[in-house]
Amino acid sequence: MNKLLKRFVSVGVLATAISGQAWAETFTFGVVPQQSATKLAKVWGPVLKHLEDKTGVQFQFATATDIPTFEQRLMDGVYDFAYMNPYHFTFFNEHKGYTALAHRADKKIQGLLVTRNDSSITELSQLEGKEVAFPSPAAFAASLVPRGELAKMGINITPRYVSSHDSVYLGVSREFFLAGGGIGRTFNNSKDAIKSQLKVLWKTEEYTPHAFANHPRVNADIARKVSAVLADMSNSEEGKAALSGLGIQSLRAANDSDWDDVRALKLTLLDSLLD
Repeated sequence: MNKLLKRFVSVGVLATAISGQAWAETFTFGVVPQQSATKLAKVWGPVLKHLEDKTGVQFQFATATDIPTFEQRLMDGVYDFAYMNPYHFTFFNEHKGYTALAHRADKKIQGLLVTRNDSSITELSQLEGKEVAFPSPAAFAASLVPRGELAKMGINITPRYVSSHDSVYLGVSREFFLAGGGIGRTFNNSKDAIKSQLKVLWKTEEYTPHAFANHPRVNADIARKVSAVLADMSNSEEGKAALSGLGIQSLRAANDSDWDDVRALKLTLLDSLLD
């Protein structure tokens, strides 16, 4: 275990403890922190348990305090497997060799802007010159895409970055911001007390969704096995139940080229990580 990963374990970011069962191998599974670590650990636990049962290897859930930290850990190779946004995948596929395993089959990813139900904002043009909350600069559908599309429309906003999608929804519900960026899955999975105060103002175009991917150090046979198990999850009651916690109906095996629609956007925000 390298020094960085030891520090990672020591601060308690890994949320799944090693059980008493003897495992041939143990892999870290990093999840982009769109929501709180507690919520993510709860909904991802059944998915990782299903993978363990079907592959015979153990997965330790991992996340980060915020998306920029998650990006740096991908850059540093902390995660053996990871669930990352579409832009993350195109960047870390090119620069760190992460390989696609699967992605959501039933729906593409689409950004959205939310406002309060009682907000006077009914048109995008009313956001001109206003502060809008986003989870992070490089959050793909929840930040990069809506900011880019607003700019193309000539609508100038002041972005304010918070720590997660949940923080966006909370900030808008408490009237800290007039509007905020997110995606359908995290919005639908947000607390009812918050979601009930919000409405979807606008949605972006659709793109290939988040990637399940593996670091190049992972044995190719294990990676193929994980890909096959992920793609088969919707064919069993246990698998469907595990995916339902993520708000996903089914997954499909993926190729790196599936994200060419994202590559066509020629995004460069993460290039600073190469310095």
